[in-house]
Amino acid sequence: MKGTTILWLRSDLRLHDNPALDAAAGRGGSVIPLFVWSPEEEEPWAPGAASRWWLDKSLRALAASLEEHGSRLIVRRGPALGVLRSVASECAADAVFWNDRYEPAVLARDARVERALRGDRIEVQRFESALLRKPADSAKTDRTPYRVFTPFWRSLLARVRIEQPRDPPGTIPAPSSWPGGESIDSLALEPDVDWTQGMRARWTPGEAGARAVLQSFVESALAQYPSARDQPDIAGTSRLSSHLHFGEISVREVWSTVQKSAHGSDAAAEAWLRQIGWREFGHHLLFHFPQTTAAPLRTEFSRLRWTDDPQRLRAWQRGATGYPIVDAGMRELWTTGWMHNRVRMISASFLVKDLAVAWQHGARWFWDTLVDADLANNTLGWQWVAGCGADAAPFFRIFNPVVQSRRFDPDGEYLRRWLPELSRLDAKWIHEPSSAPPLVLAAAGVRIGETYPEPIVAHDRARRLALDAYEEMMRES
Repeated sequence: MKGTTILWLRSDLRLHDNPALDAAAGRGGSVIPLFVWSPEEEEPWAPGAASRWWLDKSLRALAASLEEHGSRLIVRRGPALGVLRSVASECAADAVFWNDRYEPAVLARDARVERALRGDRIEVQRFESALLRKPADSAKTDRTPYRVFTPFWRSLLARVRIEQPRDPPGTIPAPSSWPGGESIDSLALEPDVDWTQGMRARWTPGEAGARAVLQSFVESALAQYPSARDQPDIAGTSRLSSHLHFGEISVREVWSTVQKSAHGSDAAAEAWLRQIGWREFGHHLLFHFPQTTAAPLRTEFSRLRWTDDPQRLRAWQRGATGYPIVDAGMRELWTTGWMHNRVRMISASFLVKDLAVAWQHGARWFWDTLVDADLANNTLGWQWVAGCGADAAPFFRIFNPVVQSRRFDPDGEYLRRWLPELSRLDAKWIHEPSSAPPLVLAAAGVRIGETYPEPIVAHDRARRLALDAYEEMMRES
């Protein structure tokens, strides 16, 4: 008869298709689900406010699910090794199982924990849960990392075999007595001043919420995904990123469900599954190039000249740049903790290339305000926009925010939703209100510089300055 197994839960806050849970429940003996709050040893930055809010709700949902299965969630604060040793001692546990994560600091910490526990004669088993393929196994045939997405994607498709997602174990054996723990409230994940109404209205964190979002997407939006994904005024994307980040649903379940539910539209399924491929690519890059959370992968970009202007950064953060598509996106982000991906690219490009503010500032802001803040994908996205990462857009490809707005929100519905002060402008002028005739502005109740800001920069001039800075950097390389 096996003894007690500690199930160390991290970014795998679910019961369905959870390999570590399945193995622990099937091992024999009791299982103690344990969450350890130790952010200082897991990330280069403290978890952002939006992520903390989501985690609070996800932990509560998981605790309720475990209780329905005759178990419970034990919550303790780190450091992780000390907590695991303490719980093992209290419960005479002889095994610790967990699903792997791949952020650089987490990998290093987990290796130390595994060595120490094995030294204590405690069995350790680690499982793959977060990704389709371990980053260490995804190098090229010459053992160098991929730096271009398309060959990485082809390799992933050729080598990955998606197993059937598994239902939760029928029972999770409980110990005769439970170790003590802390309440989720004690982690103080919620903000002191409640500004989360917009997030509460938009999201349902937890496994049930994740599965409902997936089902809604495949039933109502998947078939139109290739044509609708770039339109921010409609629900054309899955909005699964937060659920995947916190492990409330497995990537295998998502992949399998999308493939089975394409309703004859293989092209739609493939287009969406490529986004899973980009997620895998982000983790591949972060694993092989851990310095890229703060430094450009293309080292010549460390010489690019930036503008140190806190006022510009603050205007961008507040959605007060005078460019409606940028401002709408930043206000959506502040209110809901999320921003449409097309608008993310436009807003990020504007910060880096129009305002000449270093991409690291944008990455930190997204880290704090996104409910789906993920170290690998945040790093990939910002380096892509800044032209300094793997398979990045060339730096000289600079989005014109007005052109982008007219192309992807032609009727201005997205702008009206998030910029009510412009809601009475028609589609001809709402994308560039500063160019509207005075009579049009007056009729719409818009006063540039008062009810809506003047453009913080002139795009054509900012574009020229950005290209000049790029050419100067290249001459010095």
